[in-house]
Amino acid sequence: MSTLAGKTALVTGSGRGIGRAIALRLAKDGARVAVHYNGNTATAKETVAAIEAAGGSAFAIQASLGVPGDAQALWTAFDAHADGLDILVNNAGTDGIREPITSTDEESFDRVFAVNTKSPFFVTKLGVDRLRDNGRIINVSTGLTRGAYQPRLLAYTMTKAAIDALTSILAKELGPRGITVNAVAPGAIDTDMNADWLRTPEGQAATAARSPLNRVGQPADVADIVGFLASDDSRWVTGQWIDATGGALL
Repeated sequence: MSTLAGKTALVTGSGRGIGRAIALRLAKDGARVAVHYNGNTATAKETVAAIEAAGGSAFAIQASLGVPGDAQALWTAFDAHADGLDILVNNAGTDGIREPITSTDEESFDRVFAVNTKSPFFVTKLGVDRLRDNGRIINVSTGLTRGAYQPRLLAYTMTKAAIDALTSILAKELGPRGITVNAVAPGAIDTDMNADWLRTPEGQAATAARSPLNRVGQPADVADIVGFLASDDSRWVTGQWIDATGGALL
């Protein structure tokens, strides 16, 4: 399929995990993909190589997120390769400190908000003028904002609740330009971020049991939803929070 032929996409944090799966899916659908990475050059090169090996087009851009000037640095790197954008996927993030409120220090709190909330806000702000009419903005949220079952991810969950609000408000603001804005909310996905606890027999069993489908979510499960939201098939869907937890919130 080439449903995104002629389109340019930017996926933040696409060197590995969910971001890599999204980049691969959008490239498969015909988009030229900007593979953003924070500091791991090798994984970004692997993503670009995988896209090109499958016949797609991609380029890597580096920018550290959560630091002053991060959004401008990202777009400066992007502008060196492309003259406009059709799809922006705000995927990059960190789980930050895994502690309840009594053990969360101010520095850790500020760090997770800088990466997960402030950075995508300003990346989007500077990206709006580059985004063509009828474009797409897709934010990666979390099922935790609708189900409080991980008290040790309190600060992380708060950052994503802010992203949910950004999604609905931007959908109204950018709607007159035909731009849709939606959020995809994964549950526990089998990625490096969750490897410590998820890639054990006990973790696999407990996580699979939360879903009526009785399995652990994979990055491609999320990427395929993003693929739909990036396509013209989703033209009448905007301002939505889409549950991508495999039914774990039921």
